[in-house]
Formats: sequence, C-alpha cells, structure tokens
Amino acid sequence: MFHPISAFIAWRYSTAGKQNSFVSFINRFSVAGIALGLMALIVVVSVMNGFEAQLKARILGLVPHIVVSHSDNIEPAQLEKLENVHTVTPFLEAQGVLQSKSGLRGVQIQGVMAEDMQNSVLDNSMQLGQLSSMTPGSFTVIISQALGRQLQVGVGDKVRILMAGASVYTPFGRLPSQRLVTVAGVHNVGSRLDEKIIFMALTDLKKMLRRADDSPADYRLFLNDAFTYQPTVQQLNNAGLKSENWRTRQGPLFDAVKMEGNMMFLMLILIIAVAAFNIVSALVMVVSEKQGDIAILQTQGLSRAKLMAVFMLNGVFNGVKGAVIGLVLGVLIALELNTLLEWMGVSLALSADGAAVPVDIRVSQVAIYTLLSLLLCFLASLYPALRAMRTQPAAALQND
Repeated sequence: MFHPISAFIAWRYSTAGKQNSFVSFINRFSVAGIALGLMALIVVVSVMNGFEAQLKARILGLVPHIVVSHSDNIEPAQLEKLENVHTVTPFLEAQGVLQSKSGLRGVQIQGVMAEDMQNSVLDNSMQLGQLSSMTPGSFTVIISQALGRQLQVGVGDKVRILMAGASVYTPFGRLPSQRLVTVAGVHNVGSRLDEKIIFMALTDLKKMLRRADDSPADYRLFLNDAFTYQPTVQQLNNAGLKSENWRTRQGPLFDAVKMEGNMMFLMLILIIAVAAFNIVSALVMVVSEKQGDIAILQTQGLSRAKLMAVFMLNGVFNGVKGAVIGLVLGVLIALELNTLLEWMGVSLALSADGAAVPVDIRVSQVAIYTLLSLLLCFLASLYPALRAMRTQPAAALQND
C-alpha cells in the first residue's frame, strides 16, 4: 500500500512504543496536555454559556426588552414590523411601596394585561394562583415567592400599595396614592429582581396613577433575542421615537458576566497554549534523539521539505490525538456533569430551581476551540521541524 513517506515516518515517531520509551513518554505527555486543556475549556465554557442563558431568561424575562414612550403617531402594528420584534403590548411602570402587617418594601409596579403575558417566563414560573385572576378592576397583584416570604403574605392576603408619584393634596397635607390590593398569585422566576417587581392589571395601575382608562400607555417590545437589540433601537431612533432598553438597568450585570467568561476563556486558552508549546520541547528532544535517522534519510535522498514535513506532521498527529481525546471527554463530561457532581456528592445549585448546574454546549464554539488547539499544535511544531531541516548529515553521522 502506498504511504507518503513523510506521513509514514511521522506516524512511526508519534506512536513510538517500547522500542523507544523516552520518545513514547514525551509524546504521550504532550497529547495528555492538549487533551486536558481542551476538555477543561469545553466543560467550563459550556457551564458559562448555561449560566448566561439562565441569567438572560430569568432577568430579561421580567425586565422589558424595550419600552417605547406612548405617542399619537405610532401604532402597535407599526412596532411589530420592526426588526427582531416578537410581540408588542401596552405597558406602564411606576415606583411604589408594598406594605403588609409585618413590613414594607420598595417595589417597581408593572402594569400589564394578563392575556399578553401568557406563555411568558412569568406565566411558566407561577407557583400559586393564575395570571388570569389579575383582571381589570379586581385590584389584584402578582408577587414573587421571595417577596411574599419577606412580607409574610400569600395568595388571598391583603397588602397596601403606596405611590408618591400620584400624590394628592388634602387638608392633612400631601398624601400618596394608596389602595388595598389582594395577592392573586405567587411566582418564582429565580431572579434577583423577583423581590423588586410586582405585577398589576394595566387599568388598575392607571387608576392608581389617577389617569383615565383610555389614556395612552407605553409599549413594551418583546424581542426574539434581547441581546440583538441595537438594530431595533436604531430603527426607533430613526423614526424619532423615545425608547428605553434593558441595557439601561441591567447592562453592567451582563457586561460583568461577559467579562468573566472572556477571562475564563483566555485563562483556559493559555493552558492549552502551554500544553501545545510543550510539543516544542518534546519535538526538539525527538530531533536530538533522531539525529542519526535524519542524516540517513537525507543521504537516502529525502528532501529538506519532506524532512521538515516529518516533524511538522509528528506534532500535528500528537495535536490531533490530544484534540480528539479532549473533545470526546469534554463533551461527555459536560453532558453528564450533573450526574458526576451528584455521584461525587458535590452540590452546585446554579439553576432556577437550584437542582442542577446549567450546561449549554454550542457546536460552533466546540469546533472553534478544537481547531484553535490544532492551530497551536501546528505553530508549536514549526521550530523543531526547521531545526531538523537544517541538520547537516556529515556532522550528525560523525557525532552519532
């Protein structure tokens, strides 16, 4: 069978066994370094992806993606035609204080229509009660499990809402707008914003703000992907519409998460780079070990280019073996990470229900990391290959 001579010799060197235990050791050591580095990169980045995805779902499920100020010149149908817009709903927001017999908390009150929130993150996280019970005129609210625990209230209990933004002047001075409302439901999205946001029927909030039922409301835009909000905001700016997006409030948090992910990626890439450049020392030692072989190959007519290819392919073969092993182990460990943690008795509650570590394996990322590992191995093989190519046969045979 025909074998390219450079690839054949490189494969023999990379699979050296008992006939040369020293070469075998350094080859296996370099392969193990690449495998462990790529495996760690895949597992850690997959967990970071899962954490970011859950953070995105929990926080941006409650915070409006984009809020467009009400205008007589805009209709919901026009907003639905914008890029990346999934749904447009009427929306109001106000600051207030929620008071119970056991305490009070400052909250953001979101005025929404229950039918518009069907199949949303809020609807899917309801623990007690139903969103449909938040009907206009009922003056009911949906609160979080965390807020209910702090105020010691549950479904059916009465709480008082006070809003200084809609205060009125009375003979006793300026008093905030206030009203007793009933807790109609309890949700548990699992976000740090749970205890800061409550939901009320849109018309009920208008009444508390002392507005007419037919007064215009703002528009809340649900995007297909909240992270690609810029084109939509740009279209709104071009149309002369005032808007506010989620970056105003939650941007620093996601910037911090992205920075943490980038630094983790950089650290693990450096680990792979150290393992890849271990191939340099390994191949240099192989070149020194094989001086006699190199000289004989040259006297037999092997060209300098093919001789260089021998050691280039030797490093690449080691890189391929390490990358394949790291790829398989990384994907398997990422898929079974929670099973492994449970088996080892390690508890890392990072998911919404506190039961599992979120894992999101992205094929494109895994492919890029694998190719990057191979590229580092290729670059690490250049110097030893050039050194082997410059070997002088006469001097090598004289010293052998």
